[in-house]
Amino acid sequence: MDLGRRTVTAEEIVAFAKKYDPQAFHLSDEAARKSHFGGLCASGWHTTALWIRAYVDYWVAEDARLHAAGIPVVAMGPSPGIEDLSWTKPVYAGDTLSLSSRIVDKRISRSRPDFGILTSENGAENQDGTPVMRFTGRIFLPLRPV
Repeated sequence: MDLGRRTVTAEEIVAFAKKYDPQAFHLSDEAARKSHFGGLCASGWHTTALWIRAYVDYWVAEDARLHAAGIPVVAMGPSPGIEDLSWTKPVYAGDTLSLSSRIVDKRISRSRPDFGILTSENGAENQDGTPVMRFTGRIFLPLRPV
């Protein structure tokens, strides 16, 4: 599913880095130009935070849409975790990310048989279509009575 697009600014890269990942190549364009990145780039954690914000925003809107249509909605979560998180290319100031999620598996939880577990492949691509982040996520979902 398409979670939308997000352009990353230099100002937000620096603000996030100051608070959460204060490495020189996230804090200063000058320092970043001297690094192996060659320019100011976002923390991988910043990219991941942008993805989760888009994911939550998507489901809040979808929940409202379903409620308005009179369709019962079940609460999602929590997540038992993620796997294989990788930041495959740097995200530079000015990059526009396309954020996505695709359900690849569903099963009943062995430890909580009243819950299902959805598995999804999640990611972000830059404006050139180059993948910059990916991970496999899982989320609990209560089963509906039959």
